[in-house]
Amino acid sequence: MDDNILAVNEARRAVQHETIKTKVESDVNAEIAARVDRTANTTEKKINEVASEFRGKAVDEVVETDHELGRARVLARISQVVDYIFGVIYVLLAMRLLLVLIGARSSAGFTQFIMGITNPFYSPFRGIAASPTIAGGFALSVPIIIAMLVYALVHSGIYGLLRLIAHRRSEI
Repeated sequence: MDDNILAVNEARRAVQHETIKTKVESDVNAEIAARVDRTANTTEKKINEVASEFRGKAVDEVVETDHELGRARVLARISQVVDYIFGVIYVLLAMRLLLVLIGARSSAGFTQFIMGITNPFYSPFRGIAASPTIAGGFALSVPIIIAMLVYALVHSGIYGLLRLIAHRRSEI
C-alpha cells in the first residue's frame, strides 16, 4: 500500500508540477509579449513623431515656397513696369538728342512735342556741361548724354534692389 500511496503522491506532484510549469510559462510568455508591445509602441511612437515632423516641415516648405513665388511674381511685374518706364525715358531723351544733333527747327510741332515731354527729365541736367556746336545749328548736347547715363544708373540701382528683394533666402 505504501507503494500505491507513493505512486498517487508522485502522480499528484507531476500534475502540480505541470500546472505550475504551464502557469510560469504562460506568465513568462505574457511578460515577453508585454515587453515587445511596449517596445513596439515606443518605436511606433518615435516613428510617428518623426513622420509627423517630416510632414510638418514639408508642408511648411511648400507654403514658404508658394509665398516666395508669389512675391517673385509681383516683383517681376514691378521690374517689367520699371523697365518699360525707363525704356520710354531713354527713347524720348535719344529723340531729343537726335533732334538737337541734326539742328531741328524749334518751331516744328514734333520738336516742340518732344522738347515738352522731355523737359521734366532733362531740366535737372540743363547747363551741367557745355554743348559743342558746329556751324549751321548742329550741336552735341552733352547734358542729354549725361542725363541718359544718370537714368541708366538709377535704372540699374532699382533693378538691383528688386533682385535683392526677390532673391530666395536659403537656410544652412
